[in-house]
Amino acid sequence: MSAVPAIPLYSPDLPPLPEARLRLLTELTHGLDAGALLYVSGYAAGLAAAQHQGLAPAHVPVQPHGASASLRATILYASHTGNGRRIAEKLTATLESQGLPARAVAAGDYATRELAQERLLYLVVSTHGDGDPPDDARAFFDFLLGRKAPRLEQLRFTVLALGDSSYPKFCEAGRIADERLAALGASPIAPRIDCDVDFDAAAAAWSDSALRHAAEALKPAGDAPRLSIVSPLRAAAPALATRDAPAVAEVLVRQRITGRTSDHPVTHIEIAAPADTLAYEPGDAVGIWHRNPDFLVAQIARALQLDPAMRVAHGADDHTLGEWLAAHREITRLSRPVLETHAALANNDELRRIVEGDADARAKLLRDWQFIDLLETWPAAWTGEALVAALRPITPRLYSIASSRSEVGDELHLTVAAVDYERSGARRVGAASYFLSSEAPELRAYIEPNTRFRLPDDSRRDIVMIGAGTGIAPYRAFLQARGAQGARGRHWLLFGARRFSSDFLYQGEWLAARKRGLLHRLDLATSRDQAEKIYVQHRLREHGAELWRWLEGGASLYVCGDATRMAPDVHAALREVVATHGARSADAAEEYLRDLAADRRYLRDVY
Repeated sequence: MSAVPAIPLYSPDLPPLPEARLRLLTELTHGLDAGALLYVSGYAAGLAAAQHQGLAPAHVPVQPHGASASLRATILYASHTGNGRRIAEKLTATLESQGLPARAVAAGDYATRELAQERLLYLVVSTHGDGDPPDDARAFFDFLLGRKAPRLEQLRFTVLALGDSSYPKFCEAGRIADERLAALGASPIAPRIDCDVDFDAAAAAWSDSALRHAAEALKPAGDAPRLSIVSPLRAAAPALATRDAPAVAEVLVRQRITGRTSDHPVTHIEIAAPADTLAYEPGDAVGIWHRNPDFLVAQIARALQLDPAMRVAHGADDHTLGEWLAAHREITRLSRPVLETHAALANNDELRRIVEGDADARAKLLRDWQFIDLLETWPAAWTGEALVAALRPITPRLYSIASSRSEVGDELHLTVAAVDYERSGARRVGAASYFLSSEAPELRAYIEPNTRFRLPDDSRRDIVMIGAGTGIAPYRAFLQARGAQGARGRHWLLFGARRFSSDFLYQGEWLAARKRGLLHRLDLATSRDQAEKIYVQHRLREHGAELWRWLEGGASLYVCGDATRMAPDVHAALREVVATHGARSADAAEEYLRDLAADRRYLRDVY
């Protein structure tokens, strides 16, 4: 058997790609996550192998050149945590596997001028914050809701709205998109489906309906031939961890990085992260599947006078009640359906008034209370079967990655703030932060790519990093990566902490980077070191003239942290800086920030 000839590798002696081809390649790969880039590299390697070995090519059906959008389904997704993206990509793959032309497009990458030509649109929209679309979908929503939006009588559409019923404006962004498309003349294929956190069944039903409709709407006319392109042999895809098939990762280090006097302890965690299963880039997040605290499971069982060892069957699964509560159900986050069911069981006038008529009090309960608080304040009798059926399935928690592989190799670092407090003399904890900070030797993890929070392609570009608390995590990864690549751009960190002495996270690393010239500017805002509270937005206004010079010089601007308070306050301060130092009106300053976001120079990772 003859040896397979080697595929020649790139070397500086070989002629480079023509400039036009290089530009096309750059556009193609811009914004792709690690999995997509690995596929592209495997595709190119397969082409080289086919040329060298004379392998017979396979054929893949493709849309004829110049075909109109009427022959294609567009699955447009506005995703914050990645759930919407996964639904859209799965539907697209299913459509393509049946020979139907389809594409999945992130709302932030969608060319709005194409909307007037679309004929079939499947829209997956998550709601974030106070009823808002995800950050990278804001430009699309501004266009859709604005005066430039076209009439869409030719369009058929359907909307899958993702949300969390714990929030007052449940699935608001999906509702807005659905109603606006209809107002512009588009025809709904089916009524909008609103999904809570346990969205799998509803999303599957929506996708099945969309697939049936697409199979009818996109079927080829008569026996029209399909064009095809040559496809190389696919390289074996690496077994990357996914949400549904996470990797088991060893915990290497747990270290508290706040001082003893801090009332908000933060833990630095390092886990083993082989590149073939947990491939990540700076800006990405890691999803962690946690177990709920044993002491809290015991408290709930005791309050309900139920035996944790009792067997409970639900659907196709059968576990003890204790295992359901520890590993399969949310018990530290209330949902509106659970609150309403408990109110009916408790038959308490005060609770009924809150659930049925006091929207502010209901929102506070959903935001701040846990299930055990309901049981202890307004007792009610639940059966094990009813409890398991009512509680939402447990969901993974996402954490910004605080490291770069260029610095740490096959590791992944996290910055985890403990949620640990008392209510009425009883201890309450955040389930995931408690789990991560415990002594568990292993974690189940996967990578959630965050293409909307990436370093600029040009390492000569300056970057301004704004954050508070654990919002500093991705900036540690940014600085590690930029240092390893010898970036010529400047780096400015504006960080908010409670106290300099106890809450300045990774203080030694930042000061060392400042000393060696990697961090060019550092401004700290502490809210508890003086009588007047100082936050990062105050530092932005204070240094507005310098910030304006950086922005006008081409700097990229990043914001990471709390979505409800910090991010809106920072945005208002940025608008004020642009208006004051750029001599613009408030509306023009807002437009300037929108343009920065459209150019991927104003990026936010808020939660």
